[in-house]
Amino acid sequence: MPDNILANLLAERDWLLADGATGTNYFSMGLQSGDAPELWNRVYPDRVAQLHREFVSAGADILLTNSFGGSAYRLKLHQAQDQVTELNAAAAQIAREVADAAGRPVLVAGSVGPTGEILQPVGALGAEDAQAAFAEQASALAQGGADMIWLETMSSKEELQAAGAGAAQCGLPVVATMTFDTNGSTMMGVPPAQLVDIYRETVPRLAAFGANCGVGAADLVGAVLAMRRRISDADVLVAKANCGIPQFVDGEIRYSGTPELMAEYARLALDTGARIIGGCCGTTPTHLAAMHQALVSHKARSIPELDAVVASLGPVAAGTAAACSDLHGDGGQTQRRTRGNRRRRASG
Repeated sequence: MPDNILANLLAERDWLLADGATGTNYFSMGLQSGDAPELWNRVYPDRVAQLHREFVSAGADILLTNSFGGSAYRLKLHQAQDQVTELNAAAAQIAREVADAAGRPVLVAGSVGPTGEILQPVGALGAEDAQAAFAEQASALAQGGADMIWLETMSSKEELQAAGAGAAQCGLPVVATMTFDTNGSTMMGVPPAQLVDIYRETVPRLAAFGANCGVGAADLVGAVLAMRRRISDADVLVAKANCGIPQFVDGEIRYSGTPELMAEYARLALDTGARIIGGCCGTTPTHLAAMHQALVSHKARSIPELDAVVASLGPVAAGTAAACSDLHGDGGQTQRRTRGNRRRRASG
C-alpha cells in the first residue's frame, strides 16, 4: 500500500482546496457539445494542462484528472472503449506534470464518474462487470501517477460500491462523492444522511467522502450539514458544489454563481465541517481564486443552521430542507420558510 499522501497533508492542514469544473471550462477552450473531453488527453494535452495550471495558480491543492467519463462504458459512446488505459494514464500524467511543477504540494486525484448504465437489480449491468470496468480505469490512473482515486457524481448505492471495490484494487486511497437532485436525494432516492452509512459499507474505508455537483451551492452545503450528524472524528467530509444554479440562456447552460457567492459557499462549507472544498460545474479559476482567498482569511464560526445558508446562498430544495429540519429539530419550519421564500421570489 503506497503512502497516503492525502492523509499526510490533511494532518498538516485544516482544509484543502480541490479544483473547479472541467467540462464547462473546456467549452470556452473549444470543446463542442457531445464531444468526449477525455479524448483531449491525446489530441489537446496542452489545453488540459493549461486548465490544471490555472487552477494551481488559483490556489488548488487537489487537481482532478480529465477522466470523468473514462470508463469503457462511457468511452463506448465515442467508439473509444479500447482506449481506456491510454486515455486515463495520459490524464493522470498531464495532471502529475502540472502538480509536480507547482512548487508546493499539489495532489492528483484520478476522476472516475458513473458508467451511465443502471446496475442490477433495476438495470442490466451486473456488479461484477461494473467493478471490472472501474478497476481497469483506476489501474490506468494509478499507472499515470494519480495520488488517489476520486469517485464522483455517483447516484446509486450499487454503483458506488462497485466503483469502490474496483478502485481499491489499484492500492490508492479512494475518495467518493454522490450528487443530489431537486428532491434532496440522489437520482436513485438516497438521502444525504443515509450516504454516511453507505460510505461506511465500502471496503476498504474511504479516505474522504461527501457531495458534489447537484443543484447549487446552497443545497450542497445543506447536504453536508445532514451528513455531519452521522460522522465520526476520523471522517473527512468533501464539498464540491456547482457554481450557483444552472440556467439555460441563449441556447447554452450558464451558472449563476459569482466569485463572491462561491467565496461565501467555501466559508460556509468549512464552518459545516468539510475539510476538502472545491467547485464543480461552472466553477472557473476566477471563482476558485475567490474561494481560496476566502478560506485563507476565514475566521472560524459556529456550525450554520440552514436558514443562514439560505440567506447567504439562496433557496434550497424541499428535500434538503426536510433533511436539515430533522438535524436542527425545528419541526419543519425551515422547509416552510424555504417554500415561502420561493413563492415570494416567483411572485417578485
